Amino acid sequence: MSYELFRHQESQNSSKMADSHFDIAVIGAGVAGLTCAQQLQQAGYKVVVVEKSRGLGGRLATRRLQGTHADHGVCYLKPKDDRFKALVEKLLERSILQVWTDTIHELDAEGQLIEPPDHAPRYASPTGISTIAKFLATGLNIWLNQRVEAIHLIDQGWALQFEPDERTPITNPASLTASAIVSAIPAPQALTLLEPVADVETLLTRLRSIQFSACISAIAVYSPQQNESALPWKAVTCAHDPAIGWVGLDSTKQNSPSQRVVIVQSTAAFASRHLEASDLQSIGQTLLDRAADLLAPWLKSPEILQVHRWRYAFPINPLAEKFLTANIRSPLLLTGDWCRGNRVESAFLAGLATSAQINSQLQSRSLVENFWETIA
Repeated sequence: MSYELFRHQESQNSSKMADSHFDIAVIGAGVAGLTCAQQLQQAGYKVVVVEKSRGLGGRLATRRLQGTHADHGVCYLKPKDDRFKALVEKLLERSILQVWTDTIHELDAEGQLIEPPDHAPRYASPTGISTIAKFLATGLNIWLNQRVEAIHLIDQGWALQFEPDERTPITNPASLTASAIVSAIPAPQALTLLEPVADVETLLTRLRSIQFSACISAIAVYSPQQNESALPWKAVTCAHDPAIGWVGLDSTKQNSPSQRVVIVQSTAAFASRHLEASDLQSIGQTLLDRAADLLAPWLKSPEILQVHRWRYAFPINPLAEKFLTANIRSPLLLTGDWCRGNRVESAFLAGLATSAQINSQLQSRSLVENFWETIA
């Protein structure tokens, strides 16, 4: 689905806000939330997805800038589970994904570039990895720019209260109600939302135990004269470097790139020192300077530099379960990539498990097993 078509869908969804009672409200439009919502909607439930940001996908993030784009969160997909492989196959059929590379180089402790023996295919989107989220969102009722400020137990289930948004005073509702809630946001954000709710202390204890590492991404655009093809790699992991964890020639994912785009992602240790820096540009330049010293001198001189901080990039100690559920009268489930892993595949599988669980707590309808096959 094209970006323009998605924006048209968003406009249509805005007109539906007056109809504000739902079977299920999903908080968070990342992979876990969209997967759960899509499967439940296909089962006939009335579902709404609310998202605090203006875009979809969470760390399936694509930055659009001056005629090009870059994946500054998740870099690629490498499926392992059979269900996630089936989704990837569907995305390949739709030309949403393609094989990007079968080799990710490594920088060893001595600063030498090595080619590991693992040559498994890595999949990326030529139009940006956020296109996967737009595919999963097809046909869903999604309210963007809607930050949930509080949730309250009521007779009909739950009331979700939104933070006032002066940018969209006409379309921004004060609240909605739902028979059940799925929270598919990072555990620390879910913790803040749930702390005022009664009788969920067990959930709060579990959420408090989950720790996340941060990451800072430098997004750099270079002149077309920079010779990418002369480099022997498309991406490099730097496991032994104190500052840099990943350097990717992101524009090599595109079919006909007009500019050279590089993503440099920091280590967790570097991000923890600089996450609250007031001058993120200088922090991004520090990452580029280090990448230039390690890999290619021209990396330090971009035409454009943008920087993004990921406060909850990776769960350090993910839960063993695929979701958490509260033992209260109205269904409340929590899920995300912090359940059984820390990757996109983890979020997808968690979303599937959560939809099955909440269905069993509601009406036990027949779920479409491979729901992605029915998406038009």
